Amino acid sequence: EAGGVDSNIVVVPTASSIPVEVGENYVSAFSKLGCKNIEVLNIRSKKASETNRAIRLIKNANCVMFSGGDQSKITDKIGGTTIHKILADRYKNEEGFVIAGTSAGAMAMSSEMIAGGSSSEALVKGSVDMREGMDFVPDLIIDSHFIKRGRFGRLAEAVAKFPNLIGVGLAEDTGIIIKDRSNFIVIGSGMVIVFDPSSLSHNNSDILSPNVPMTMVNLTTHVLANSDHFDIKERKVHVLPVEAAFE
Repeated sequence: EAGGVDSNIVVVPTASSIPVEVGENYVSAFSKLGCKNIEVLNIRSKKASETNRAIRLIKNANCVMFSGGDQSKITDKIGGTTIHKILADRYKNEEGFVIAGTSAGAMAMSSEMIAGGSSSEALVKGSVDMREGMDFVPDLIIDSHFIKRGRFGRLAEAVAKFPNLIGVGLAEDTGIIIKDRSNFIVIGSGMVIVFDPSSLSHNNSDILSPNVPMTMVNLTTHVLANSDHFDIKERKVHVLPVEAAFE
């Protein structure tokens, strides 16, 4: 998507508590793929987001990759800075420019971002912490490790709070490629769970007190696999024909 092995790749391990090790791991991983131009941009403060090196790397990158960790670190240290504005402008206006992320790096892409919340307190009002994300994909709320960590409840509450948005839960070894902010295709070996709350007939998030179980009726749910498409604007699924999986 970023143009091949000669593309300029910038790894941003800001979310990680061990950024040096994570940066080295990604340099190794991209090198094994044959990539030659890999830089690590280890931003630990907003001041670091304003350096000449940071601005130069983001301006010249074909792909910017955000690592896992704590998604709030990304918004705290990069949100609202010069490089954030450059990223948003390039993503909106330049075909072929890729912003990628895994785990926390994927979750930070949303406008309304899940910042935390207990999976064990599923569908109890107040169990999910929401805050402003990087706003690259404003129509989605993204959650990661969705199956392994049992995050059904917290994504359900997130879309109950914002029923105009679509919830996307990513399983392990699975991702989505978003095109023109209008549709995405599933890649990987696992599944993607999509919550479409546009038909909710009972959503009592607004009237309930905190720590009270929530009720949600007619939450449309899709389970998607490799090569399936989802139209974000039309909220429609285009499933890969069964026979195509064996070609």
